[in-house]
Amino acid sequence: MITELGHFALVLAFLVAIVQAVVPLIGAHKRWPGWMSVAEPAANAQFLLTAFSFAALTYAFVTSDFSVRLVTLNSHSLKPMIYKISGVWGNHEGSMLLWVLILTLFGAMAAWFGGNLPPTLKARVLAVQSAISVAFFAFILFTSNPFLRLAVPPFDGQDLNPLLQDPGLAFHPPFLYLGYVGLSMAFSFAVAALIEGRVDAAWGRWVRPWTLAAWVFLTIGIGLGSWWAYYELGWGGFWFWDPVENASLMPWLIAAALLHSAIVVEKREALKSWTILLAIMAFGFSLIGTFIVRSGVITSVHAFANDPERGVFILLILGVFMGGALILYAARAQAMEAKGVFGMVSRESALVFNNILLAVSAFVVFVGTIWPLVAELAFARKLSVGAPFFNMAFTPFFVILGAILPVGAMMPWKRGSLARAFRPLRGAFVLALALAALAFALQTGRSALGPVGLFLGAWLVFGAAVDIWSRTGRGAIGERLRRLVRLPGADWGKAVAHAGLGVTMFGIAGLMAWEAEDIRVVQKGESFDIAGYTLTLQEVERVQGPNYISTMGTVQVARGTRVISTLHPEKRSYPVAQMPTTEAAIDNGFLRDVYVVIGDPQDNGGWAVRTYYKPLANWIWGGAILMALGGCLSLGDRRYRVAAGARRMRGAAGVPAE
Repeated sequence: MITELGHFALVLAFLVAIVQAVVPLIGAHKRWPGWMSVAEPAANAQFLLTAFSFAALTYAFVTSDFSVRLVTLNSHSLKPMIYKISGVWGNHEGSMLLWVLILTLFGAMAAWFGGNLPPTLKARVLAVQSAISVAFFAFILFTSNPFLRLAVPPFDGQDLNPLLQDPGLAFHPPFLYLGYVGLSMAFSFAVAALIEGRVDAAWGRWVRPWTLAAWVFLTIGIGLGSWWAYYELGWGGFWFWDPVENASLMPWLIAAALLHSAIVVEKREALKSWTILLAIMAFGFSLIGTFIVRSGVITSVHAFANDPERGVFILLILGVFMGGALILYAARAQAMEAKGVFGMVSRESALVFNNILLAVSAFVVFVGTIWPLVAELAFARKLSVGAPFFNMAFTPFFVILGAILPVGAMMPWKRGSLARAFRPLRGAFVLALALAALAFALQTGRSALGPVGLFLGAWLVFGAAVDIWSRTGRGAIGERLRRLVRLPGADWGKAVAHAGLGVTMFGIAGLMAWEAEDIRVVQKGESFDIAGYTLTLQEVERVQGPNYISTMGTVQVARGTRVISTLHPEKRSYPVAQMPTTEAAIDNGFLRDVYVVIGDPQDNGGWAVRTYYKPLANWIWGGAILMALGGCLSLGDRRYRVAAGARRMRGAAGVPAE
């Protein structure tokens, strides 16, 4: 009964979404307050109905209701509760329901927190957001219904993909979807502004919190996915340049460009056309990612589905929304005339350069991702584009970005001087250069990747510190420290996020330049050395888990005569899913990880053991945490909350309130 109610609620939400997409749009055009006011209660009803539908599906998973087809295909009665719950979105149909739930949540939040928006703009934003909901409700109900029943329920289910039975993957998709779907708000604001024919400083202030929130969630989601791949898959890497990984990176890059571009719109009323285009493309790349994951046109270990019919539907959604938005963008070009002028050397120019680097790097990832598909369709050739291409084509843009970012952050608005902007950064530059020189002197027979990465990371971190300190003005140290504590959250957020990027760059370069690998067959009781550590395989035993059987090793890690830790790498077998997984054992440290994977038994009685020494590995995800924290600090700044100060900004811009 609850399953049928969940399905019925989903249908009702679809109908409400149609009303919300049409009535407020007409009301805004005709200036009918009653019709515009329909948007808010409709947005709330849409969210509540979808939330009930999602709760009904979750109930079916938690209670192991195997009369529901989706539960049978993705759950099992012996599965731990956390994975029963995460199984709701660990499949195509359930994940799309989560997508729509988050989509309606953002629409409801726009209704809750958009009190200071002009009535016509608010009505149009909610109508556009609901139009996106209509498309995805239709997609779920007509191609991906999660509530289908089985005529003859089985005794038990087929279990969730074992690779997804992990805490990291339990939370990874919700954060990613909050990022993907959050960019729909930037899209809705862009399209609503184009319909109104007005883009001003107030619009830049309104769109920034939504974009920033989406970027923070994407950062967390990408970080969680990278961390999961590192410790769960047993291959020792953190990024594979897989099409689905790339699908999350592209909107992250465009959203970062949009954040910086919106600042120029807000502060200087310049780059309006470019910012609107970025808002459209950011959500466009989210839809492209959805198409890649769910159409099956590109092979990926992360793909949810391999169904051409679903792929065509998503492609249709992409064509309608992106095509319609770009046509409207072309038609409204005259409404986006820039007012602010600036010199070639200025903060505006630095932000333009920042945008170019981020956009081009996203385009490089896009080309590398879809090129196998293009080659197969156009030239009948099967190609694969892997890490060598991406590392060579993508890395230079981020090296340049890291080099110019501290100087650009110190530039004044309108016009400035490179020499004057660089002057406070001289100490940071010298210190970063000294650290790089030290690394180069200590390493022997290795590439320059480590020293260069160390320089860029230190340059970004020290540059961010100089930037935040420079905002305290002049005076005694004590007085400046008091001013430092009182600085706005946005200033702290920018410094922390930039420093986080530096820490991540440092971690990536250090891991790639200085890691060591050892692969060998090891007998029980045998010891071997790697990077100054002695590892001893003490035991290998068979362990019964809740829904798996594990071959678990016991490996002692020592440095000299001191035992540092005891690790338990596993190779698990899931009988129901008939699939093995590798569980790496990692001794985490601030400056390094010792990473051990146990393989199959060998004919001579030994075991295949793969060991890595990974310097600075945790700095990669530490930097991601800092970037997300920086975004949260900026969101906490009252000046950048949704619609805060909007009336004042409209007044300053000479725009009458409606």
